[in-house]
Amino acid sequence: MKFISGKKMSMTQVWNGDKVFAVTPVQAGPCQITQVKTKATDGYEAVQLAYGERKKKNINKPQIGHFKGMEKMPKHVREFRTTDVASLKVGDVINVETFAVGDKINVTGTSKGKGFQGVVKRHHFHGFRKTHGNKDQERMPGSIGPKGPARVFKGTRMGGRMGGERVTTTNLEIIKVDVENNLIFIKGAIPGAINGLVLINSEGELKVNVKPVVAEVATEEIAPAEVEVKEDVVETEEKPEEVKTEEVKTEEVAS
Repeated sequence: MKFISGKKMSMTQVWNGDKVFAVTPVQAGPCQITQVKTKATDGYEAVQLAYGERKKKNINKPQIGHFKGMEKMPKHVREFRTTDVASLKVGDVINVETFAVGDKINVTGTSKGKGFQGVVKRHHFHGFRKTHGNKDQERMPGSIGPKGPARVFKGTRMGGRMGGERVTTTNLEIIKVDVENNLIFIKGAIPGAINGLVLINSEGELKVNVKPVVAEVATEEIAPAEVEVKEDVVETEEKPEEVKTEEVKTEEVAS
C-alpha cells in the first residue's frame, strides 16, 4: 500500500490530446516518516507521516522531543495503517514519485462546514407543494415518526449542523504527476476546502527516498577550428600602359 498527505488547491483543467479533464491539484509531500508502529510495541502496524513546516516556538516540548532529529518542525502529522512496515524506518521520505499516472486512489479530507441547515439542503427533501393551504410549509420536514413510541428514533433525518466531517472519496484517477513541483492532478473533485489537509492512499508498492532523475545531455567536445589567417594584400590600381607611338618618317617621292 502506498500513501501520502498534502494540501488541496483550487480546481483547474488539464488537456490530454483532444480531451480536457477537470482536475484538483494537490501539493503532496515530501512527507517524512516520524514513527513506525508494530504489533510488538503498539499492538498494530502503522506509519506516521509528517507534512508541512511550523515554527518551533509554536510546538510544545513533548512534540519537539518526538520530532527530534528532524531539520524542520512539521505542521501536520497523520497516521496510515499498513502491513509493510518491515522495510520502513524513521527518517525515510515519501514524495509524489511513489504514484503514477492512471493510479486509482482514495482521498480522505474534512468536508466544508456549512453551519446549521434544514432538511432540504442537508438531506435533499423535496418539500411540500406550493399550492393553496401550504403556507410556510414548503421546506418543513413533516412527520418524524409514529405516535405510539412517543419519542424520536435515532438516525431520524432532521435539520442540524452540516459539514465538517471526515469524508473519503474512492476510485479517483491520477491524470498527471508533476515531480518538480510535488503536485498530483486528480480527476474530479475531492473533499475539503482549499488549503485543507487531505490523505491519499492506494494499492501498490510504496517508494521511499526516491531521488529525482535529471536527464544528462551528452555534449561532444568540439576541437577549435583552424582559421587560416591571410595577410592583408593591398590592392593597387593598375594604370593602363601608355602606348608609345613611333614617328614614321616618310620620304617625299618626287613625282
